[in-house]
Amino acid sequence: MSPATSRRRAVRPRSISETLLKLFDLFEPKDRVLINIDADPDSLASAMALKRLLWHKVQSVTIAHFNDIKRFDNVTMVRLLKIPLERLQKINRRDFSKTVLVDGQPHHHEAFGDFNYDAIIDHHPITTAVEAAFVDIRPHYGATATILTEYLRSARIRPSKGLATALLYAIRVDTHNFEAGASEEDVKAFRYLFPYANMNLLRKIEMSDMGVRDLKYFQLALENKRVVKGKIFTHLDHVHSADILVLVADFFMRCHEVAWTVVSGICQKHLVIVIRNDGFRKNAGSAAIKAFGRLGSAGGHRAMARAEISLANLNDYFKKGNSSNLGRFVIRQFQKSQQI
Repeated sequence: MSPATSRRRAVRPRSISETLLKLFDLFEPKDRVLINIDADPDSLASAMALKRLLWHKVQSVTIAHFNDIKRFDNVTMVRLLKIPLERLQKINRRDFSKTVLVDGQPHHHEAFGDFNYDAIIDHHPITTAVEAAFVDIRPHYGATATILTEYLRSARIRPSKGLATALLYAIRVDTHNFEAGASEEDVKAFRYLFPYANMNLLRKIEMSDMGVRDLKYFQLALENKRVVKGKIFTHLDHVHSADILVLVADFFMRCHEVAWTVVSGICQKHLVIVIRNDGFRKNAGSAAIKAFGRLGSAGGHRAMARAEISLANLNDYFKKGNSSNLGRFVIRQFQKSQQI
């Protein structure tokens, strides 16, 4: 199947109710359904919603993830909302009669590519042929959770507090609080879910950004910071997770004099650079590509971006074991890109 054919198949029918009927037609009461996800707020919430939709329609539904769940907000979300999960690596696919992929496409990860899917529901752009009996992919939506919320409404299923909280949080995360990639449908879904969600649970999930051990990185970031004409640069050396760089970059953006933050660190043999700006007449994604694109992967949105460069590609820029040179390299490359 060509990508063009795949795109035609991915176009949703004229009504949500028609879409939902096509989805339900796939399943029989004896089916044991496997839902595959790359666990993050959007995929977790969407899988929860699909499981609720299939309640009493199939024999069982299992949600399986291939990735390690390490981010504290994700860990807290799973724990507080009591989301039942299995590791994809440990399941026996022969135990299931139907397989669904939500918030992803088969080519997004090799773990997904090992399955033949009966249904695929997603909001990411279609870049490779997508084949399944049921395909509902809406790239103009900010979150897959919005699609599942529309399914719930069409089915006249009022979400529980836990499910509404998960869906609400997913939409906020994937649209960056409606600052990037949000659609009118996302706003409508958010307004529908808001009265049913538990705000106390939502705040707890949102505030679970880090552990006590991560506080040392903020101290290091402050010690290493360099302020240059409204830009804050800092290098954190080795970090256990690139999420730390995001937290520090967002933290520095709270300074009213700051228009840009560029935070770098070494994670799993890669130099990772996280870029933020105030969003006014600036483009972080373009800046990341100009500064670092020729050395590794880079890109993002107008106000936020990221680059990752294998350390093997940087032998000409610093001596092994001297991480401080990497910090200077980041500043030099970024400043140079601003002059282009």
